[in-house]
Amino acid sequence: MKKFFVPVLSVFFLFFSGPVMAEQYRISVLQVSDVTVFDNAYQGFVDTLARNGMVEGDNLILTRHVIDADLEAGLWEKMGILLKIKNTASKIVAENPDLVLTIGTPATRYSRGKFVSAGIPVVFTSVANPVAAGCESMTRGGKGITGATIYIDPGDVMKIVRLALPGMKTMGIIHCDDDNAVASAHEIRDKAANQGVRVLTKQVSKSDKIAPAALALIDEGVDAFGIPPDSYYALRDNEPSRDLLAVIREKKIPAIAFMTSGARGCILYIGPSLKINGGLSAEQAVKILKEGASPGDLPVARQQDLTILSDTAAIRHLGLSIPLEVLQLAKPFSESY
Repeated sequence: MKKFFVPVLSVFFLFFSGPVMAEQYRISVLQVSDVTVFDNAYQGFVDTLARNGMVEGDNLILTRHVIDADLEAGLWEKMGILLKIKNTASKIVAENPDLVLTIGTPATRYSRGKFVSAGIPVVFTSVANPVAAGCESMTRGGKGITGATIYIDPGDVMKIVRLALPGMKTMGIIHCDDDNAVASAHEIRDKAANQGVRVLTKQVSKSDKIAPAALALIDEGVDAFGIPPDSYYALRDNEPSRDLLAVIREKKIPAIAFMTSGARGCILYIGPSLKINGGLSAEQAVKILKEGASPGDLPVARQQDLTILSDTAAIRHLGLSIPLEVLQLAKPFSESY
């Protein structure tokens, strides 16, 4: 009996056990508008997942949905974009992914409810103000959602700017009429005042050219310009950024970007890296998918150390002598951050 039972049992286990299949993960991605900064965040997300053993084409299926949208859209166009977000969110729910990544504030704000209601965890990236995206606070996403914010404290940026330009007394800020842009410009103004810098602001609509506002601020005696984290500057392939930099280059006035993207020509770009931000979101996704963490229990992540980039050609053109302690922290400007 023993001689018969052992071989049969061995064949049984050999036949039914087979190779152990690796777990497959399915992540759907939703973003509004196809812009370089979102590509950087997405790449950071994918790269960090891979470093954590979740590799696209191997054990990871990524389905990316990009909604075409005009950043200059009027009211009716915006209603159409909102409808596209809702419809695409429904398609994603039907895909039944293990997790959804939302890129940017509109994609996060107007789709999160549908995903959470369907029991699908949500992780966001490239969101400047989590509260504006529907989160409970700047550090808590709420039920079913978490992510990484690109918010930076303008006071931290101004400390570096003051080191780079110790003689600066007045900074000019041009911003559009979006609520987030207005709030950002006002926060920069308030934080700069604490460090002895006066900030003069000009508001424009998204269809306005930037040169008239820039020239008006120059007439008021600004020493430098700050480019805030405002979608206005990315319009028409960074046309407002390039136009502003062309005006002030001729006047030999420096500009500092409160972000790490945009047109070449600022002396410094100070802010969060979109690739790092996407990577922080990926770390949240790993905790949810591999460790079973609940999204609502994971605090919203934020880059702790600012990324500093410099354009040495712009610095040379202006004849500036930037302190070594700043330049040692800076990397050469590149749109890939």
